[in-house]
Amino acid sequence: MRTRYQLIAISSILITTAASAAIRPRYGGTLHVHMQGAVTSLDPADASQPETPAHRNVLGLIFDTLVSLNDRGQPEPRLAVSWQAEGGNQRWQFRLRPGVRFSDGTPLTPEIVAASLTRANPTWKISAQETGILIQLDLASSNTPAELALTRNSIAKLASGNVIGTGPFIPSEWGPGRKLVLTARDDYWGGRPFLDSVDLEMQKNLHDETVAYGLGQSQLIEIPPEQAHLAGEARELRTSKPLELVALLFKSEVQSPEEAKQRKALGLSIDRDQLNRVVLQNGGQSTGGLLPDWLSGYGFLFPYSPDLAKAQQLRAELPVAHAWTLGFDATDALARVIADRIVLNANDAGLRLQISNQGTSDIRLVRIPLQSADPYVALIQITKALQLTAPSFLGNTTDDLYHAENAILQTQRVVPLLHLRMAWAVSKSVRGWENTSDGIWDVPELWLALGKP
Repeated sequence: MRTRYQLIAISSILITTAASAAIRPRYGGTLHVHMQGAVTSLDPADASQPETPAHRNVLGLIFDTLVSLNDRGQPEPRLAVSWQAEGGNQRWQFRLRPGVRFSDGTPLTPEIVAASLTRANPTWKISAQETGILIQLDLASSNTPAELALTRNSIAKLASGNVIGTGPFIPSEWGPGRKLVLTARDDYWGGRPFLDSVDLEMQKNLHDETVAYGLGQSQLIEIPPEQAHLAGEARELRTSKPLELVALLFKSEVQSPEEAKQRKALGLSIDRDQLNRVVLQNGGQSTGGLLPDWLSGYGFLFPYSPDLAKAQQLRAELPVAHAWTLGFDATDALARVIADRIVLNANDAGLRLQISNQGTSDIRLVRIPLQSADPYVALIQITKALQLTAPSFLGNTTDDLYHAENAILQTQRVVPLLHLRMAWAVSKSVRGWENTSDGIWDVPELWLALGKP
């Protein structure tokens, strides 16, 4: 009898041990990624490369920033272990993490960090110190640590025409805009990634992505927000919070009270909820603000519900309604559908709006990715992307943020419409995936389970 109980006990231990081993992270394997976006430059300071989610995710595997933001948008140490402000937030000192090396083996030094940040921020006065750097700003800013978490502020070293980083992976094959293969670093300061490599193929359409995923040729594919609802049971669908602004941008400032009234009528005519429900298949959120509500907390203060009767009334009060042209990125199929809907809404209000295929137009439909989980930095970057006047903050409270954003909207240069989510189909063989508010992949923590994807 005792022997039988001993055998049962031993069997239980073996089963428990096997189960634990089955879920324990393992090293090795290649993560195959198919994405619709394209990265054409691996230089973080290259201003010609738009800072899209694809750009952030790819460059984040090769480079590190001095500071990172957690899921609440709060700065945390990365290559800098500490920092402090002086002179009313006009002078910032950052102490560097010791022992960090670039992928070519050279040590991270204050001189290299200062040179890298100066390339990205030529107006900053940056000097190397014994154990860190000093940044002197023309205007005081309490958001400097959060700004240093932007991808363009990644620390890079130029050597023989190459751009070298301190990140967890090294490029081993690179075809700009098409393909990138990354190999894990055994000597990464943050610990070796579980994966051996990451193979990224870019500019893939949804059909090709889906076929490759179904054949087990990829474990991670990018899904357009309007297609996310079609993901089948074989896919582990992961979505982010709304991260991309869709808005109308007027080419010029308001020229007269009549034009201001016509712009207001256009905004009231657009049924944003219908755009989200029908065109996006609930792949986003309607908005009247530039920042998503999850980031600002006051999105409800910017109304966005349509009021066709009021729009028609405003139109009737105008002696003449000027005809407008609406442009968009011709390669963006989603933008085309949204633009068509906006034209129909405007026509219902008695406004003359038509699609333009010319290089210039009175209004342009734009898509602006959110670049930071810090609301102040995010608002500054949005206005830069829209080529609008930078916001002015009276302080560092939510009220100050609201008033700065409201001042931008009151100019009537931009009409916010939607915030889109990011979506990915992730194979069940991929483990360790954590959704983050800013849509960043934590690839060094991913690992591949044994068996078919």
